[in-house]
Amino acid sequence: MQILKTENKKSNILPLFAVATFGINVLALLLLMFHGSMLAALKKQLTPQSLVQLIDGQAITVDPKPSFERHPETIRRFVGETMSLMLTWSEKQPPKVVWDISSQMLSNNIQQKLLLELTNLKAGSQFETINRGSEYVLVIDSISQPTKIAEGTWKVELFAHQLSFTNYDKLGESNSFNKQIFIKAVDESAISLPEKPLPWHLAGYRLGEARLEIYNICDIKDKNCS
Repeated sequence: MQILKTENKKSNILPLFAVATFGINVLALLLLMFHGSMLAALKKQLTPQSLVQLIDGQAITVDPKPSFERHPETIRRFVGETMSLMLTWSEKQPPKVVWDISSQMLSNNIQQKLLLELTNLKAGSQFETINRGSEYVLVIDSISQPTKIAEGTWKVELFAHQLSFTNYDKLGESNSFNKQIFIKAVDESAISLPEKPLPWHLAGYRLGEARLEIYNICDIKDKNCS
């Protein structure tokens, strides 16, 4: 009789033991998940990243978080180098190639408008090709200090002219390019490198590290531009 009671007690304890063991395992799993999330957050705090803006205006992106502050020289350098890349053409650096790269620094809503204007700068010839011996160079006269419009948006005034040369015209012709340029900060760069990047691909990628975008371009005398 005593043996039977002992066996009954054991049989009653086993389900409770199984439930308790399962509960402990679940609790341990939850603790591991909690500790994992805490470690990930701690690691993020201990290794903060930020947008590094050098004194000469060069920018190095090392922060995935949004940042809406930019040094004035970073903005001026971004505008100057972007427009220089976009408007400097040669047989080895065709307009269509540099446009495909530099246009990634523009908002989608102004790309078609500016492309039409650049095509007209090329004296009616096709934008995809360039004559042998022809060269086009953008010469920047001045870029104003950025005027802050709102949080993360600025305006600069660009005064420049594009010189065009051919084998038959070494003196060249000049077309003015005086613009109001509106810039905004973006969270991520839209520039990506191909597997075998050319020098202008690398130039575009470096410009994209500033995490800036040109969202409007108007004539310097346009009073209604915003």
